[in-house]
Amino acid sequence: MQEAILEALSKVIDPELRIPLTELEMVGEISISSEGHADVQIKLTITGCPAARKIELESKQAVEKVPGINSVNIKLTVMTASERDALKAKLLGGKPLKHNPFDKDTLTNIFLIGSGKGGVGKSTLTANLAVSLANQGLRVGLIDADIYGFSIPGQLGITEKPTRVDELILPPVAYGVKVISIGMFIEGNTPVAWRGPMLHRAIEQFLSDVFWGDLDVLLVDLPPGTGDIAITLGQLLPTAKTIVVTTPQISASEVAERSGAVGLQTGQAIFGVIENMSYLETAGARMELFGSGGGELVAKSLSELSGTKVALLGQIPISVPLRQGSDTGKPLLGQDSDEPAALAIQAISSQIAGSGRELAGRRLPLTTK
Repeated sequence: MQEAILEALSKVIDPELRIPLTELEMVGEISISSEGHADVQIKLTITGCPAARKIELESKQAVEKVPGINSVNIKLTVMTASERDALKAKLLGGKPLKHNPFDKDTLTNIFLIGSGKGGVGKSTLTANLAVSLANQGLRVGLIDADIYGFSIPGQLGITEKPTRVDELILPPVAYGVKVISIGMFIEGNTPVAWRGPMLHRAIEQFLSDVFWGDLDVLLVDLPPGTGDIAITLGQLLPTAKTIVVTTPQISASEVAERSGAVGLQTGQAIFGVIENMSYLETAGARMELFGSGGGELVAKSLSELSGTKVALLGQIPISVPLRQGSDTGKPLLGQDSDEPAALAIQAISSQIAGSGRELAGRRLPLTTK
C-alpha cells in the first residue's frame, strides 16, 4: 500500500518546478494504520513556500484515491539544508550554480521579441504567444527584459514573488508558462532607475540564477529600441532569433527596422515580422486606422539587410478583448476564443512551434556506455 501511495504521489506536480514530488524527494515517511488511515510527510523546499497549500491539497486528494485508504493526514515539513543541496544538484544536473543554460549549446528555441518604439503592443503579443505555445503542449519560458517598462507580470495576472531555494530562483508559473521579471522583485509601482552595468547584471541573473529546467521555447520581451539590453541579450543568447513587432504606419515601420538590424549586428537571425493593430473590423468592413503596408515594408527591408527571406508572420487586428485580457491579467489566449486576434496569434505561435531546433554545431547531451 505504501508503494501505491508513492505511485499516487508521483502524479502530483510541484507547481513551481513542474516536476513530480516523488522525483524531487519531497515525500518523506508514510505510515498506514490497520483502519486505513494514512499519515504522509511532504517536505517543502523552504519555510513559507507559496505553493504549500496547493501541494497539500493535491497530495491529500491523490492519496485518498488509493484503494484501502479511508482517511489521510498530510504533514508538511521543510527540507534540511543537506536535502536542499541534494535537490539543487539534481535540478542542475551536475552543472554549476550561476551558469547560463542558454549558451551556444542549448537545445531551446529562443526568440527575442522587439520593436523600434513603444506602444505597438509588443508585450501583449509576447504574453499571448507564450500562453498559446504552452497550450500546444510546449515547455515555455518568458523573460520580461523590459526593465524600465515591465508589464508581463500584470498581463499574466502574476502577483506572487519568486520562491528562492537558497541561491536558486524558482520562477512563478502562469498559464503553463515560467515567467521572470524585475517587477517581481520591487514593491508597488516603484520605478527602476539603473545605468547600463546594473541592467547587464539583472539580465545575467535572469538567465543564470533562475531554474528554467528543460524548455522547448524561451521568449524574451525586449524593451523598445536598440539599447544596452538588446546588445547584452544578443551576446548572452547566441542562438536566438529576432521577431520584430510593428504597426502598419510607415513612420513606425521605419523605426522597427532598427530593432531587427541590431539583432543582425549581434549575430541573431531574423525569424519574422508581426504587424499589430493592422485594422479594425466593423460591420464586415476593415478600417485601416493606422494605414497599411508597414509590416510588409519591414519584412522587405530586413530581407535585404540580412540577405535571407524574412517573412511577415501575421497581421493582428485591433481587438478590445485582447486589450481587456491584458488589463485584467487574463490573456485572451488563456481562454477559448474565436476572436480574430486570437486566431491570428494562434497562427503565429504555430509557426514558432513548427520552426524546429537548429542542431548543427550543437553538443547533444549524449554519453556512450
